[in-house]
Order: sequence, then structure tokens, then C-alpha cells
Amino acid sequence: MHNGLMRFAILGPLEVRDDAGRPVAVGGPKPRALLVRLLLAAGHVVPADGLGGDTANAVQAQVSRLRRALPYEAIEFTGGGYRIVVDPQDVDVHRFDALARDGHRLLAAGDFKTAALVLHEALNLWRGPALADLPDAGAQVARLEEARLAAAEDLAEAELALPEGTPIGALRRLVAEHPFRERLRGQLMRALHAAGRTAEALAEFDDARRLLAAELGADPSAELAALHLSILRAQAPPPARSTLPAPLTRLIGREAELDRLAGLRGARLVTLLGPGGAGKTRLALEAAARDGREAGLVDLSRVEDGALVPHAVAGALGLRAAGLAPAGGDADPVRPLAAALADRELLLVVDNCEQVLDAVAGLLRTLLAECPGLAALATSREPLGLTGEVLVPLGPLPPEPAVRLFAERAAAVRAGFTVDDTNAEAVRRICDLLDGLPLAIELAAARLRQLTVAELAERLAGHEHFAVLSRGDRTAAGRHRTLRAVVDWSWQLLGDDERALARRFAVFGGGATRASVEEVCGAGEDLLADLVDRSLLSVRDGRYRMLETILLFCRERLAEAGEEPALRAAHAAWCLALARRADPHLRRAEQLEWLALLSAEHENLMSALRWSAANDRDTALRLIAALAAYWWLGGRRGEVPSLAARVLDSVPDGPPEGLEEEYVSCVVHAESFASPQARRRADAVMTTLDRPLRHPFGAAVWGMSREAGVDDEPSPALLGTDPWNAALQRLGAALLAVLGGRPGDAELSAVLVEFRALGERWGSAQALDWLAHLAGWRGEWSRAHELWAEALAALDELGAAQETADVLCRRGDCRTRQGDLAGAETDYVCAAYLGRRAGRPGTALAELGLAEVARHRGDLDAAAGHLALALSHANEGDLGAFYIRSSILTAHARLAEARGRPDEALRRHEQALEAARAAPLSAGLADATDGLAGYHALTGDGTEAARLLGAATALRGTAVAGDPNVAATAARARDLIGGPAFAEAYSAGLRAGSGTPDAEHE
Repeated sequence: MHNGLMRFAILGPLEVRDDAGRPVAVGGPKPRALLVRLLLAAGHVVPADGLGGDTANAVQAQVSRLRRALPYEAIEFTGGGYRIVVDPQDVDVHRFDALARDGHRLLAAGDFKTAALVLHEALNLWRGPALADLPDAGAQVARLEEARLAAAEDLAEAELALPEGTPIGALRRLVAEHPFRERLRGQLMRALHAAGRTAEALAEFDDARRLLAAELGADPSAELAALHLSILRAQAPPPARSTLPAPLTRLIGREAELDRLAGLRGARLVTLLGPGGAGKTRLALEAAARDGREAGLVDLSRVEDGALVPHAVAGALGLRAAGLAPAGGDADPVRPLAAALADRELLLVVDNCEQVLDAVAGLLRTLLAECPGLAALATSREPLGLTGEVLVPLGPLPPEPAVRLFAERAAAVRAGFTVDDTNAEAVRRICDLLDGLPLAIELAAARLRQLTVAELAERLAGHEHFAVLSRGDRTAAGRHRTLRAVVDWSWQLLGDDERALARRFAVFGGGATRASVEEVCGAGEDLLADLVDRSLLSVRDGRYRMLETILLFCRERLAEAGEEPALRAAHAAWCLALARRADPHLRRAEQLEWLALLSAEHENLMSALRWSAANDRDTALRLIAALAAYWWLGGRRGEVPSLAARVLDSVPDGPPEGLEEEYVSCVVHAESFASPQARRRADAVMTTLDRPLRHPFGAAVWGMSREAGVDDEPSPALLGTDPWNAALQRLGAALLAVLGGRPGDAELSAVLVEFRALGERWGSAQALDWLAHLAGWRGEWSRAHELWAEALAALDELGAAQETADVLCRRGDCRTRQGDLAGAETDYVCAAYLGRRAGRPGTALAELGLAEVARHRGDLDAAAGHLALALSHANEGDLGAFYIRSSILTAHARLAEARGRPDEALRRHEQALEAARAAPLSAGLADATDGLAGYHALTGDGTEAARLLGAATALRGTAVAGDPNVAATAARARDLIGGPAFAEAYSAGLRAGSGTPDAEHE
């Protein structure tokens, strides 16, 4: 574990967490106090006599205890003192100081909103009394408490400048805690006055004046007295009359929409548009409350007859109903309503318009034309369609506000509930599964009365949205009480053709383009536009999407209609056609454009594969083969093995006729799930098939995974005459030569030229990676790193996470040989992360590299942990697993040597040799032989050690520069038998290993 990835907190009781967020136990009071002192000076040396120990030995003893809890290299001894090697930003006290300074600067610059956000973040770092584990830190604690209070004052100042103002309760608490702090007192007075509570603001000044006189014999400052006078003189206008209901909860996460609505104050008609449950009503009420004009709410949720809309408006505004029926028998209620509103400045909030849309549109057209002081803010699931209407679409909440909404509503039903490290992932998952819809999140939070967060997330992941979210506000209209009712109300407003398209659209897993909808669902652009208008679909950049909750509802309707099997088959056929069309382009210069196209359809492709795996074996086999290049180049192959295994189970007798190539792709993508018999059948297909492959990337995948001997070559006919195929064939031959002990740059350089001529990045990256690997073997460090940088840049363009991880591991090996353990560790940690991101549980190469780094640093326990993980990730059948198992066993043997266990070491070396001999190429055998040489040097047999080193060099085809294991072995062997004897034994090993008695190597 690299200490730079750890997090430390001392603004409260000491807390240490590793890179995964797990707590790290530090020990008793003395080492905790020592660590706090070091963290206060993060990155700087603290003299030993300033670390609190009675003697230098006492300090050293506590440092030793800390090193057992933290990575050993985290604490350095330098120049008579100790330094903790940590980024100050990973220590909460330094992060607080930086944020507080930034917030103060932003406040001074007038950026009040950003200042408030930054200062909130700073103050949220405090978990209790600062430096609680450092009993003699009076001066530091006083400084930090003063800084905390100053940040709180700055926050209050920033919030006073914002429309929502400062929470008065928070300011009252601060004034009570610091009654002589005049800046706080003044802020409280301003907040009270801004809220219309002027009498309370003036009373605060009187309290301050009496307190200062009684306790200090002083008067209020000139600034506070001036504020008092300005409040006395202020002539605030009376608040506008309003019929808006007072909200029961605070609005969360709609700051951007509120800002936009505030900027539209001059617009006469604004419509908040969005699906049911998006929070349109709550946002409209908040915007109207902040507007400042007289406002009235017209709730149409229970009005289903358009003729009653004018009466609903009159009733909501307190106008007499009789006034809507003027003398003369005119039955039109609109004219007297317009007359009643003609001279009023009024913001009319018209809520839930969709079921009486035409009536609302007609009424507002008349009222807005005849009442110049009238403005309307409507909420609807589709536009009113009036000239001058400004649409404000309301989508899901972003992830962070969604989590905050869940936390607040959950705390209301389960006292003390907070989102913390134990449940944060589950809460984020819940909000994601609910599309960030506020209503759905609130309904879900209410279920914490009966369910745990984990249980709730599990049920929602099982698509039980409507069963789980079946209880809502009893006072709401029926169609607003549950999630199903909300979606069903939108469904009832659709025509037959619109319902047909909505349910058929549900076959798409990740949205769709117009062309794909037309092909699969048989519907045109006009119907799609209708569903967009009714908030059943959203469209962005030409792609139509449906929220998950709506999607689930429509899938139920699809099943009820009996259309699902046919639609699923059509959808899978469309996905297969797309994959086949894209495949050749993935091996050309335009591969990035086609990768982006397939990535946009990823959910559809996976949905089609899941359905086909269960219902249409042949289509599933064809999809796996056609998508092989996409999965590899796009870094997504970790998602495939379990599905490929399911398809493989459906063909227990081997490849179906005509689908031999597809069967091979299925076997290699199933990885460890594939049986040895299935792998043998795949090898047989590739060595006997005599026609060009339809999807030649499958040959590359098979070549990287096969366990057959090097003599079992595929038929040349497989790759045909395509230039990418020819380059691939030469790449395979070059790699076999490198791994077979015949390294040469010329072949790889020629392959690189061919792939570059095609503009193909994956093949170019493979050639660059292995050229770098060879340069690193020879100790050409600069050239190696230049080549790796180029390879990584190409893979980054593709997004090929797993290939990037493999390259980082090889670069990490080179850095280990250079002695750059910190750089190597960074590469391995990044590789492990990328492996997880690519859908794999772990990366054996990365864990092996981390184990070697830990062993070289002397942290044998950490090395053992990484090796255990490496072995668990090197599954039989996984790509390249048979090459790495012997390396892991050799590393285990070296660890046993370091622990003084020679018998265990010998057993592990023998296992490594056995595993290496089972692999088809000699590179693994060379590494295992080097390892056994080290054992013999350690146990006193210098001659055998020298001979084995020579044999390993011959097997590899070259000596490896800088290898610390080989260097240590050679040094011990020379010490044991002397230089001449070492050279003689080494040469004998070279001749035996190469099969050329006259071979001579330095």
C-alpha cells in the first residue's frame, strides 16, 4: 500500500483510512500522539526532541510501532528528525486551512455562491475537538478553533449575500457560543432583518450593548452601531400577498434550475416540463416564493373537466364564483376572470396541466393577452404549445443532490440516519436505480422504516420498483401517491399508437436512435416526437431515452401485449447487424468513431446478448464473435465471461455446423468457465479450419489464450489476404519468438510499421509495448519509457483498460529493475484499478508486482498478502494464466527465502518449474530457473547457481539488465566460488540452455 493513497483526519479523534476507505488501527495513546505531531507538519521534518518522547530511544520505539501500522516507508528518518511522507491534502487539517483560505479569497472577490460551497466543505471536515489525541496541543488547538470560527463567519457572510440567506438558527447558536464576537452578532441582526424580523434584529443589538457594558465596560463597535442605525432607518416594503402553501420540506439539488427561472422573470409564460415525479411542483413553488411578486397556486391535479379550469383558477385566487357569471346570461367564465385580474401584478402558478392541456392553454392565452401584469409559471408533462412559451425541462437529480435528498428524507423516518462509509455505495445505487427522480427517492427513503439500505438496494436492483415504492402521501391525488400511479397517469393520457411505441421502445436497454426505433419497432419520427412532448422519452444529440422507472412500466405492458418475443428477436437481429457492420472498421484508422458508436449502444448490445444466451443460441454465438474486437479495444471484455459460459453450456457437444469460428470466440471469452475439453475443441477448430475468418480479431484472442504447443499452428487460410490480418500474423510470430527465447526488434518494428500504415491503434500499441519490453531487458531505460508512453497513449485513445493495465505492469517490472520502487508501485496500483474498472475482480500481474515491491522494501507480510491475491486471480483458463502462475510461485519461493524457510522455498521453486514446463514458451521457464538459481546461491551451492543463471539467460535469449534478484544471486555465487569458477559454470549453463556448446555470453 502506498502511503500517498492513505487519508488522515485529526480534526477530531485521530482517524486513518487506507485507499479503499477502510480504517487502519494505529495503536495506543503514545503512537497516536506521535502521528498527530507528524501530521501537523506533513511533508516536513520534525526534530526528534519535538515528538514528545522522554528519550531518543522512546521516540524510536513509538516510530517502530507506527511503522507496523502504516506502510514502512511512510515515516522517514532525516537529519535528526522524522518526516511523514504524505501529501498535505490527504490530511484534513491542511485541507481545511487551504479551503478556508480559498473561501475567504472568493468572498472578497464577490463570488458568494462558490465561497459558500468551499467554506461548507472546509467546515464539514471537523468531526469533534481538534487534535483530540494530543493532550498538550493548547496553542495549536486555539489557532485551529479561531480559524474554524473565522471560516464560519465567512460562510455566514457569503450566505447573507445569496437569495436563500443564512440559517438564522445556526447564527443564533454561534452567537450563544461566542457572545462577544461582534461580527457574528451583526450577521445575525442582518439575517433577522432580511427575514422581516426587524424587532428581533434590534433586540439583538440591545442584548449586545448590555453584555458589553456589564462584562467589559465597553460600548458596541462603530460598525455594529452603524448597522443598528441602518436597520432603524430601513423602510422595507410590505410583503406581497400570496396564496402559496408553505413547504413542509426544503428543496434539494435544484439550484441551477432556480437560477434559470430567476433569469426568466421577464417571461410571461414559463412551463416546467418533465416526467411525473421529477419535482416540478416543488420547484415551481420555491421559484414563486423567491420571485417577490404576489403569487397564487392553482392545483389542477384533481380537475379532469376542462370546463372547470377557470373556476379552479378563481377559487385558488379567492375570487367569488358568482363573479364568473355576469348579468346578461353570458356563460363564458373567462371574461369576468380576465376583468378581475386585469389590474393586478400576479404570478400565477398553474400546476398539473397535462390532463386538461387544451383548456389551460386556451385560458392562459386569453388571460395573458388581456392582463398585462399577469405572468404564469406552469407545470406539465407536455408543453402548452402557446406562442412565447419558454420551456424549462426538468430532468433527474444529479448523483450528489440525489444522495442528500435520500439522506434527509430517510432521517425523517429513521432517527439518526446518515450516509456514511458503511452505506454510501448502497445509497448511491438506490438513487441511480431510481433515475434520480425526487418522488421515487422520497418514497424509497420512507421504506427505511421497514428495510435496511442494503435490502432496499437489493430489491430495487431486482426491478421491484413498483412493489417497493407503493406507499406515498395519503393527502396527494391518487395518481401522485405511488410510483406506479405516477407512471400510469402518463400512460392513460396516451393514444393507442403512442402506447404501442412506448411499450415497444422498452426493448431498448440504453436508448436508441430514430433509425433503430424505426427498424425494430416499426414507428416513425412523428410518434417519437409525441412521446418526447409527453415526457415519456427524452432526446439528446439524436438519441432517445426512457427513464428506468418508465422503462420497467412499459416492459410490463410489452409482456401483457404478447409482443415481447418478436420484439426481442428483432432487437437482437438489429444488434447483430450493427456489430457485423462495425467489425471491419475497428481494424482501421476509423476505429475510434466506430468504437464510439458501439459504446453508445453498449447496453443494447449486452441486453441482446443476455436475451440470446437464454433464447437463441446461434444469435448469441454470432454476437460474441462479431463483438470480440469491440470488447477488447473498448476495455469491456470483463463483462462477457459469465454470458459466454452460459452460451457454451448450450453447445455441450462442440461447435454447431457453420458456427465453428463463433464457438472458438465463445470458448476464449468464457475464460476460466470453459472446460479443458471445450478449449481442446476450440484449438482443433483453429488448426483445421481452412477458410478466412469472418471476424479475424477472434484469432488474436485465441492466440493470446491458447495452451497448445507452438507447433500447433493455425491454418494460413484463416487470415486471408486482409492487411490487418497479415500484420496480426506477423505480430503473433514476433511475440512467439520473443517469448520463445529469440528476441529481436526487427520483426516487431516491421509489424509496427504495418499497423501504423493502417492507422490501427491496438496492434500498434502491442508492438510498441513489446519493443519497450525488449529495450527494458537490455537496460535502455529512456527508449523503453518513450515506447511505453506511446503505447499507453494509443490504448488511452481506445479506452482499452485491460490492455493498459497489462502494459503498466510490464513498465512496473522495468521500474523495479531500475530501482524506482515508488514509480513501479504507482504503475501496479493503477493497473489494479483499471483491471477492476474493466469488470475483472483483480489483476494477477499487478498484485505480483506489488508483492515484489513490498518484498524489496522488507514488508514481508504485505508481500504475502499481494501474492495470495495474485494467485487467486490467476484462474485456470483466463488469458495468459498459465504464463503467470510460475512467476507467482517463484515469488512465493523468494518470500520464503526472505523469511528463512529454505524447505518451503525449494518446494515452491520446484512447483514453479513444473508450471513453467507446462507452458508452451520458454520465457516463463527462464524466470523460474533464475529463481531456483537464487535458492542455490542462498543455500551455498555457488556453482549450481551460476550454471542455472547461464541456462536462464540462454532460455530467454538475453541477459536482463538491472534485475535485483539476478544481481543478488550472481553476487552471492561469486562470493562463494570466485570469479573464474563462476564464469566457467555460467558458460556451461549457457551452452546447455541454448543447445549450442560453443555459445559464449558475457
